[in-house]
Amino acid sequence: MSIVSGILKTLSGVRGWFFRRSIPIKIVVIVSILVGTGWFTYSRVVIGRQQPQYQTARVERGTIVSTVSASGNVLTANIVDVTTQASGVVKAVYVKDGDKVSAGQKIAEITLDKEGQQKNASSWSSYLSAKNSVDSANVNLYTLQSAMFAANQKFMNDAVARGLAIDDPAYIQQNADWLAAEAKYKNQQAVIDQARASLNSAWLSYQSTSPIVTAPIAGVVSNVGVIPGMVLNSQTTSTNQTTTSSQRVAVIQNETKPIISVNITEIDVPKVKIGQKVIVTLDSLPDKTFTGKVVTVDRIGTTSSNVTSYPSLIQLDTASSEILPNMAATASIILETKADVLLIPSSAMQTQSGQSFVRVLRNGREQQIPVEIGLQGDTQTEVVSGLSEGDEVITGIITTQTRQGGGSVFSGTGGFGGVRIQQR
Repeated sequence: MSIVSGILKTLSGVRGWFFRRSIPIKIVVIVSILVGTGWFTYSRVVIGRQQPQYQTARVERGTIVSTVSASGNVLTANIVDVTTQASGVVKAVYVKDGDKVSAGQKIAEITLDKEGQQKNASSWSSYLSAKNSVDSANVNLYTLQSAMFAANQKFMNDAVARGLAIDDPAYIQQNADWLAAEAKYKNQQAVIDQARASLNSAWLSYQSTSPIVTAPIAGVVSNVGVIPGMVLNSQTTSTNQTTTSSQRVAVIQNETKPIISVNITEIDVPKVKIGQKVIVTLDSLPDKTFTGKVVTVDRIGTTSSNVTSYPSLIQLDTASSEILPNMAATASIILETKADVLLIPSSAMQTQSGQSFVRVLRNGREQQIPVEIGLQGDTQTEVVSGLSEGDEVITGIITTQTRQGGGSVFSGTGGFGGVRIQQR
């Protein structure tokens, strides 16, 4: 009775306090009581116990591809510049964008100004001088060849024919004369090679200053950058000396396959080998893919900001007019492919203490199964043993809260696969 009396006395005091308060305070108290009572009822009656909602996928057979990804850019799109160092006024242009030309075909003609004529004459003079050097070197070669054979004949017909000992002074002298003549002849051949290289360089210099601009290779012309009446002035002056620069007249694209340069990480480079197939995408052509193969791998690498990368060249299987130099590219290098193997989403894989395992649903119950895995792709993993085709693996869990009387309140995130609600 004393406890009941205490409670009644407390309630009586609260009631007296309540009736002595102002109306706004009474309203606040009443609202607080209603909110508290409502939340208590909701938490006890409406929200029931949590249930897990599994996201699952079935083990299926298929083909898996293991790849290494690398980024880079188009190194060359088989485009060659048509340039000139001539200065003057463009007299005529003989091609337009899209024309097919052969090597040596006329692209444009320039009326040389005084400076252009002087450069062209100087280049022609250098070419003639180089040509004379080649002719003189050939004459010397014939003279040295004759001297070599004469020394050889003297040695054979004298020292050898007489059977002189190899330590005989006459034998030693004649043999040395022959060997010296032979060495001079061979050295002269190197002199001729050098003279021919100088001649080729002089000819290219002459062509670059010539009033006739020709195609260096066969292909399709594009980016024609000159018109009749345009003034060309390729002379530039540097701080220390006067230098001559080339001006681009057009470009020619041939049918040689484009080259892509990519950088491979130090983790992936041991897996990459010459000849491996590659799938290439370009940022500027997102709806198209190109195939190719690895043609070179630089295994020395370069280091920048403590990051080492290994350049690799990829040659595409086909050419395309849409591929231009310096376009950003992403390459997927195919390391290995397996067909007709068991596959599961990689999100279902878990590893603990070096052992791989997955969680599966069997007869409505969750089980943890150790597995042996094989190839791993971007989104799928090969299962060598531990699972069978059709098994249902768990890829994620979404917790649900069941309302009393039906309905659900969802929370959490899911992963890959279909959804199945497991009642517990």
